Parts: sequence; C-alpha cells; structure tokens
Amino acid sequence: MDFKLELIVIPVADVDRVKAFYIDNAGFRLDVDHSAGEDFRVVQLTPPGSACSIALMRNADAAGATQGLHLVVSDIDAARAELTGRGVDVGDVYHFADGGQLPGPDPGRASYNSFVSFSDPEGNGWLVQEVTQPSSGQEGD
Repeated sequence: MDFKLELIVIPVADVDRVKAFYIDNAGFRLDVDHSAGEDFRVVQLTPPGSACSIALMRNADAAGATQGLHLVVSDIDAARAELTGRGVDVGDVYHFADGGQLPGPDPGRASYNSFVSFSDPEGNGWLVQEVTQPSSGQEGD
C-alpha cells in the first residue's frame, strides 16, 4: 500500500498576496483557485516538478506557522540563483559538518547536506535541499 503525500495546507491571512508570491516569485504552478461563497476559498499550487502541492487556506491566527517545508533540488547553487532572480529573499547556501552549520555547499556535494532557506510574505518557512543521489525509498537505505 502506497501512502503518498500530495497536499500540505498552509495557513495565510492574505490569500491573494501569498498566491502571487508563490506564482510570480517562487515559480509554483496554479492548479486551483476555487471559491464557494465569501467564507471558503481553496488555492492550490504545485512547485515545479513536484508530486506534492500546497493549499493556501485563510487562517489569520495561524499565518506564518508552517515551518520546515522542504523542496528538493539537484543543484543548490542553481536553485538559489533561480529564486533570487525571481525576487525571492533567499539565505546563503550552508551545510552541516562537525556538529555545526557552515557556509557554502557541502564540500563533497553529499546528498541531503546543502541548504538554502526562504519564507513567503507571511513567514511560512521553506528549506531547499540538494539531493544528487536520491534514496530508493526502501527501508534500510
């Protein structure tokens, strides 16, 4: 039995402002923008190449509460350059070694060890992680 993660709900106060950020700056594809009356609206967006989408749901009390979402890329430097070029305020590339965070990509470009981060306009936080050799998804990898 496969259990596929396909949608993550992100609470926001201003759906239109955050929707524009994800489309215009982060390069996500708009899948759905559906309203049913004044109190219900679903905006679903998908990152380029992803099988998992996000849904923006109006919830001002929880806006900015979603942290640690990961986008996986094959080249962290190219991903950072693309996001920066689209106007996203992206942090510098970093990696972990000897128990700490160090500047720059992993020297050996080991998968799962080079990152950049950014936030949407309401503070929901993302990590972009370089994976050059993805695992097979099997236990014990």
